[in-house]
Amino acid sequence: MDSLVDKIKSGYLWDFPGGVFPPERKSLSNSQSIKQLELANEYIVPVKQHIGHAANVIVELGQLVKKGQPLTELQGPMELPVHAPTSGEVIAIEPRMAAHPSGLSELAVVIKPDGEDTWYEKKPTPNYLALSKVELLDKLKQAGISGLGGASFPTYVKQSNSQPIELLIINGVECEPYITADDMLMREYATEIVSGIEIFTHLLQPKLVVIAIENNKPEAIAAIEQACQGKSQFVVRAIPTKYPAGGEKQLIQVITGQEVPSHGITADIGIITQNVGTAFAAYKAIVQGEPLIERVVTVTGEQIKSPANVWARIGTPVSHLLAAQEYQALKRPRIIMGGPMMGFTLHGSQVPVSKITNCVLAPSEKALPRAENEQACIRCGYCADACPASLLPQQLYWHSKAKEYEKAQDYKLFDCIECGACAYVCPSEIPLVQYYRIAKADIKAEQVEQEKAEKAKERFNARNERLEREKQERLEKHKKAAESRKQSMAKDPSAQDKVAAALARVQAKKKSSPETDQTDKTQTTEPANAAKAKAAAAIARAKAKRAAAAQEATAVETAEKQANNQESADQQTQTDSLTPAQIRAKAIAAKAKAKQAAKESMTESEQAPKNANSEKSTEAQADEPSADEQLTPAQIRAKAIAAKVKAKQQAKTQNSESADSPDNAEAKTNTEFQEDKVPTDEKLTPAQAKAKAIAAKIKAKQQAQSVETKSPEVENEPNTEKNMKDHQTPDAELTEAELRQQRVKAAIAKAKAKKESLGDK
Repeated sequence: MDSLVDKIKSGYLWDFPGGVFPPERKSLSNSQSIKQLELANEYIVPVKQHIGHAANVIVELGQLVKKGQPLTELQGPMELPVHAPTSGEVIAIEPRMAAHPSGLSELAVVIKPDGEDTWYEKKPTPNYLALSKVELLDKLKQAGISGLGGASFPTYVKQSNSQPIELLIINGVECEPYITADDMLMREYATEIVSGIEIFTHLLQPKLVVIAIENNKPEAIAAIEQACQGKSQFVVRAIPTKYPAGGEKQLIQVITGQEVPSHGITADIGIITQNVGTAFAAYKAIVQGEPLIERVVTVTGEQIKSPANVWARIGTPVSHLLAAQEYQALKRPRIIMGGPMMGFTLHGSQVPVSKITNCVLAPSEKALPRAENEQACIRCGYCADACPASLLPQQLYWHSKAKEYEKAQDYKLFDCIECGACAYVCPSEIPLVQYYRIAKADIKAEQVEQEKAEKAKERFNARNERLEREKQERLEKHKKAAESRKQSMAKDPSAQDKVAAALARVQAKKKSSPETDQTDKTQTTEPANAAKAKAAAAIARAKAKRAAAAQEATAVETAEKQANNQESADQQTQTDSLTPAQIRAKAIAAKAKAKQAAKESMTESEQAPKNANSEKSTEAQADEPSADEQLTPAQIRAKAIAAKVKAKQQAKTQNSESADSPDNAEAKTNTEFQEDKVPTDEKLTPAQAKAKAIAAKIKAKQQAQSVETKSPEVENEPNTEKNMKDHQTPDAELTEAELRQQRVKAAIAKAKAKKESLGDK
């Protein structure tokens, strides 16, 4: 390595394969000094702006923050905090569009400036040599310093490398067209940059420091050389202008002639590279105590009226930068973040500036035409000639497009630096880099899922091993306990005697167990048999009760039928001996008697509403005597029997209801008067019996009507004989079937009446 250092000091340079020479167009923005911008209306600070993991947000909605105040805190490795770019209020903590080709959203802290721009607590360390390496690394970490050249790798990780470092290369090449941010920074802040390089030198202790600057930046070379006077360890090298000489691997190859191994890092060959912007940020973090809250951004392009380099605070919306430099939008606006070779088109002007944003480009259609005419690959091989990594872009394109990712990785897909040289020379205008980016993203996503599955498998296997280990430990513990018991028993003879006695008791119990089992079975069976016997006796008693009830019902029914038959025969005999005139007379008398009894049983409160109904009933029955004259003797007998049964039942009801009424005396007198006129059943002739039956029937009907309708009776009936005529029923109009039904009903009613009278007695 000593010979290599000597060769580098001598000024010898190597070269890298491929490369292209696009138009530089740097003169648009490098003619004036870096400008300070006014505060924006809001600042959108993405939580994650580096390679690694996002830190935890520690501010809350509505909280007031100061310039440089941490917005996140560290919880693990490969994390960096972000800081407030100005003082103000936190108005949102939500996903916002990120500075990424996908245009997806990422969590961000949105701050509304208060206009005061008040600083948070600063902790400057001018004499950083008094600090230990750990303290210096922690300061770089807490300040959020990451690589500003494009990769945004945490700086403290690079500077804490445990491998011996022979060479520290400071990258000031900035080879991409349009971009002049590093050029202007070296011109205006050369001393601060060299101070930052000295901090890195103090941490890494390299043998040599090379500051590489492209030879198209003479002002920057002169400024850095002047700042490095008297520092023999520092060497400034002007390298040939060729794109992409600013790539890390390509720059190492130009300075040292060595190649970084595939899937390796530069530290593997004893070399560390840092950007000039990163060195300046490290100086401000350590010496001045200011975190990384701003960087130099080139705002340029043909559509920018006054292109320039500006100090853009982290989180500044791109729209604010464009408005400050008088952006003139096209009909089809196109804004690129980064250069024309490696940059990407933004999906909106509200995308915030991040730590890796070095340029905002607004080109014209003529200067940078859109790649919209993609055609089939003609296998010209220009892409392979231009590739600075000596890859085969044509094969990578085919396999990436076909999603044959394993074959693409066989062709070293991840060695591609995405410089865009292949797409620049492609005559078919194929966006090769876009295919490579998509393939890399898909492969990384698959790797993440595979890593999760592997970790889950490891946890599962570890759990099974732990359970098996615990099982074996328990078995071993039981085994040791058993052996310990055996040893204690062997030493103690009394213990053996106790065991023998216990075994003897067990044997004796086994011998006596059959008799005990039989006794237990007998004792268990006896209660069960007793319960079954009780249940059977209860069932038998229930059956006997049901049979007795059935026999009693049958006997009652038979007796009722015999009584009905006997009564029908008696009635038939009595009725046959009466003449028609006697039957009519008996009916008139019964009718008058029933009417008088119903009238007397009514209370004074019911008398008025029943008068109207009695009058209607009297008028309706005025023609009944004439109808009875047309009945046959058989019809008259049946009708009389039915009326008699109903009259008896209703008379009982009326007597019980009106027993205590004031009109009882009068009713009794009227009844006796009627009984004097109509003889009792024992002394009646057949004609008188028929008349009495008809009168009873009329009485029953009248009482039923008075109960249902509650209509008032007719007041002051002077003609009793006329009323008896009015209550005749036209029985002659009944059919033979209806007469039979009435006879049956009358017999049943008579039987029930007898049964009730027997029960009363």
